[in-house]
Amino acid sequence: MFPEALTRQAAALIDRCRANRLTLATAESCTGGLIAGVITAIPGSSDVLDSGFVTYSNAAKTRMIGVPASLIARHGAVSPEVAAAMAEGALAQSPADIAMAVTGIAGPGGGSLAKPVGLVYCAALRKGIAPMAQTLRLGDIGRDSVRLRTVAEALAMAYELAGRDGP
Repeated sequence: MFPEALTRQAAALIDRCRANRLTLATAESCTGGLIAGVITAIPGSSDVLDSGFVTYSNAAKTRMIGVPASLIARHGAVSPEVAAAMAEGALAQSPADIAMAVTGIAGPGGGSLAKPVGLVYCAALRKGIAPMAQTLRLGDIGRDSVRLRTVAEALAMAYELAGRDGP
């Protein structure tokens, strides 16, 4: 179902989390659950995946994971601030150790000069460790490509956090 490179990446993340006794949560907007989907494509993923929040609408971001509506109003749903708040909210709403969050504009429409198609903000957070953030400027490479590249980046960030010494 998923490209082989992504399933290998997800399997490596699961192995690292399992070895370090860490669990995961996702908070996804533009990927619509694909991060959790590729993780659950791997047998044994239930050892490490606690939960996945698909918060596609602004209301869902606020209702499900506590992203302040005022933050969305001030910065827009596609912003580094909202991505960070999504990761924080996923950790607050689950017992997971690491959260990955993504928000962006996959296209083909919805972009603007300030926030073009292919702009994605990723955040990853592990309890007791400095958060990670990444801005992707993928361009108008097609909706599927934007979403899959975003999944790969989120998995890479979580993999890095899972390998750091924790508190």
